Amino acid sequence: MAEIIQKDGTWTFDGDTVRIVPGSDKGVSLLRKTLGEVAVPLAALAGISFEPGKKSGRLRLRLRNGADPLLQITGGKLEDGSDPYRLTVENDRTGVAEYFVDAVRNALLLDQVETSPVTGYLLPGPALPITVGAGDGTATFDGERIRLDWNWKTEESKSSVGPRTLALEDVESVEWLPSVGLENGYLRFAVTKAPTKAPPKYDPHAVELWGFRKDPLMALVAAAVVARMPHPYAPAPVDTPPRLAPGAPAPAATPSGDDHDALLRRLRELGELHQAGILTDDEFATAKQAVLKRL
Repeated sequence: MAEIIQKDGTWTFDGDTVRIVPGSDKGVSLLRKTLGEVAVPLAALAGISFEPGKKSGRLRLRLRNGADPLLQITGGKLEDGSDPYRLTVENDRTGVAEYFVDAVRNALLLDQVETSPVTGYLLPGPALPITVGAGDGTATFDGERIRLDWNWKTEESKSSVGPRTLALEDVESVEWLPSVGLENGYLRFAVTKAPTKAPPKYDPHAVELWGFRKDPLMALVAAAVVARMPHPYAPAPVDTPPRLAPGAPAPAATPSGDDHDALLRRLRELGELHQAGILTDDEFATAKQAVLKRL
């Protein structure tokens, strides 16, 4: 078990999962506090790094593309302080941070975790139901329906139609753009049955976010919806194979995914890592046993 505790939060790693708990310090962002604990499976990780600094360092997880709906919808537009996969580390805990990095990297090496994009979300996204009010409206999502309610600041042409309720299956896509400086942002739902090119201020399927406010929580609503929509990297549906004619021979069985030669190569690699001192005796024995079982 590797663990690092800071004002910014606590990270633990048990060999399979990195658990991230936000700190209670007043400097911790509202988004991270609202999101709460995040459990990142090893298979979702593309890497980890520690960046030392003069006053403090930064521990950073890098997730595989498509693994987390929050990162998918925000597209790198989250402020550093709102990013749940970054941890500020005081300089007197540099050694602990480096040990944490080594523990995660060794596990990634042992499990041969790929860094390529994934075809399905490996994290569940924000908990439901979720309700967030910001800008000119309030968005609520319960897993099946999205409700948009308006406030007194909403443009009359949009509020006059009343609250909007959207079924998840009618949502074609979700867009989130944070407000920057005096520039407004928005949360918009593109609906298949009602396409529009209206600006968010007039779009009854969008919440406009004011430029002079910091309202990052709408990103959580967007992530919760995206997590329950088809994955953007999912493979295209495979056509149903034709039915066999009576008496026709069945197709040959597909070979097993665990190729014998590949497993033998893996055993050799583990032996080399052990001889080089990268793997301890216990780590080598555990990994070797796992490969032998698959043989």
